[in-house]
Amino acid sequence: MKPTIHPLVSADIPIIAGAFLAVGWYDRTETLQRYVVEQQRGQRAILVAEVEGTFAGYGTVLWASPYPPFAEKGIPEISDLNVVPTLRRQGIASAILDEAERMVFSRSPVVGIGVGMFSDYGAAQRLYVKRGYLPDGLGLFYEGANVKEGQLVRVGHDLVLYMTKGADH
Repeated sequence: MKPTIHPLVSADIPIIAGAFLAVGWYDRTETLQRYVVEQQRGQRAILVAEVEGTFAGYGTVLWASPYPPFAEKGIPEISDLNVVPTLRRQGIASAILDEAERMVFSRSPVVGIGVGMFSDYGAAQRLYVKRGYLPDGLGLFYEGANVKEGQLVRVGHDLVLYMTKGADH
């Protein structure tokens, strides 16, 4: 059962939000509404995956990354990739990444992605490496800056390793 991928439309929002609320995650309604506006403005592309007509996951492409090293080089960033937990390990994230990479590589020779640095992100860390992403060489990023030697940081969703794939390797 190969996922189908389509751009986010407003009618998807309650379905997506409901799917993640059902597994105990925070309400994504406001975020998704903002994404629709950003998609209409051409700032972000949102890719929704379905399996046999049922919502399975989504991911986005930020055409202008907020991560300063990507922004300086004009590297688009794949961001906010999420798959419904009960549907993981079925190729859904890979299908979303395939389409996101296709979109990015039609406009840029390099794509970027960030990944959290604790165990909740373990599967994503492994997936990105298997797909050919390499660390950007700038170390960890936390609260708006790259982490310096000796700096204390809180391990959470804001501690990120950024990676790239493409001609920049």
